[in-house]
Amino acid sequence: MLVYSIVFLFGLGVLYFGADWLVKGASHVAGRFGIRPMIIGLTVVALGTSVPEFLLNFFAVLMGEDGLAIGNIIGSNISNIALILGISAAIMPLSFDENALKKEYPMMLAVTGLFYVLSLDGLISRQDGVILLLGLASFMVYVIFDAISHSKRQKESPLSQPDPEDEPEESLEPKSWLNSRIYPHLKTTYFNLLLIVLGILALAGGARLMVDSAIGIAQILQIAPIVIGLTIVAIGTSLPELAASLMLALKKEGDMSVGNILGSNMLNILFVIGFVAVIRPMEIETETILFHFPVLMAFSLLLYPLVRKNHSLSRPSGFLLLSAFMAYLVWLIYPYL
Repeated sequence: MLVYSIVFLFGLGVLYFGADWLVKGASHVAGRFGIRPMIIGLTVVALGTSVPEFLLNFFAVLMGEDGLAIGNIIGSNISNIALILGISAAIMPLSFDENALKKEYPMMLAVTGLFYVLSLDGLISRQDGVILLLGLASFMVYVIFDAISHSKRQKESPLSQPDPEDEPEESLEPKSWLNSRIYPHLKTTYFNLLLIVLGILALAGGARLMVDSAIGIAQILQIAPIVIGLTIVAIGTSLPELAASLMLALKKEGDMSVGNILGSNMLNILFVIGFVAVIRPMEIETETILFHFPVLMAFSLLLYPLVRKNHSLSRPSGFLLLSAFMAYLVWLIYPYL
């Protein structure tokens, strides 16, 4: 028990640095290429923070643990909305730009609904996996065209052209060897791309350590596997999203934080479930179809009325999401107490 606890804390530290590196690198790349922060959150940050779900589901399905895999995705997506957006908004209200409410949020709802419909027969087949992967391809095409159009609008906007008179004069102070030789390289795009890669690797490694140790603790406490998948494992694999979103909220990158959650929920389904189902079809329990999928849909739908009026998720709304999430956890765990 003590060893598992130490490993858990070590994984938390790795997770923190991974989130910091990923956010710094992604923020710089967004500004460097004129890409809408929401799109960076939907893609680079979301894909990086979905790596733990992919790795866990891949190995779980290979070992025949379909319930753990499906429970992980449903639980992770619920955690992303209720726990992560709830905590982030409780710390600092999150802004939702109008495009996110009109485009990316409906996409997330559509993908979640598609996942539910494909699951109604009790099986995510290889054909279902292909459908999800086609959805992933369509989503990536949308992201590419959005990035191109946003970049063109920025270049055409007169406000984006710098005024020569506003440019700061070059400092007359002598440059140290560190400033002249090292610091300029730290500002390059290549360095920030390296930060993104290192951040993704650290997120995956840290989450894996935390999940493994959490599973060990749960087994010692004799908690059922399905509950582990929907709670400890789901929350554990959602920790990268939590770390990244908290970091983005503290850095006042609200759009990227929201994009991270919306994108992560879509990629968990389109990429993780789609890819894994093509390798090996997954069976879905009746209880999951009747109870846990409707809970996921309810949390997904609840988000809209909370942000529609002011295009932001307020602190009271964040606490509401957290309260609903805690009620769901109690409902899951109560039979085992």
